[in-house]
Amino acid sequence: MAQRLSIGKSKFVLENYVSDPVGIRCSLAEDEQGALLGFQSLIRSTEGNRYGTPVGWGIIGTHVSPDAARTGVGTALFVASRKAAIEAGLTKIEAFIGKDNKIAQSYYERMDFETCRHTDTGVCKAWTSEEN
Repeated sequence: MAQRLSIGKSKFVLENYVSDPVGIRCSLAEDEQGALLGFQSLIRSTEGNRYGTPVGWGIIGTHVSPDAARTGVGTALFVASRKAAIEAGLTKIEAFIGKDNKIAQSYYERMDFETCRHTDTGVCKAWTSEEN
């Protein structure tokens, strides 16, 4: 889970999350005034993906505004992503997290992700569906 001063550059977000051709779901969280608090993207892993995630698993990315941290936004986003993953027949979802990003590692652990591998730059945590 990345906490950023701005949610990200719109072109990057559109290309890598919203418009990804293997996208399953991209959920947004807004406040009462319509300000974006965070988003979560779930895509299907394909051959040669940049994270090295096994083919057929889901790849999840979470971004929450620092103003919305620890307010339940991330949990609500994952409820929607988990439902979409089950509906899409995914049995596993992987999150690639920077090795120094302890906040994100803790978030994914609270969502029942377990460490499945390490890379030079990150920790990968996987969620396993009990539904499929």
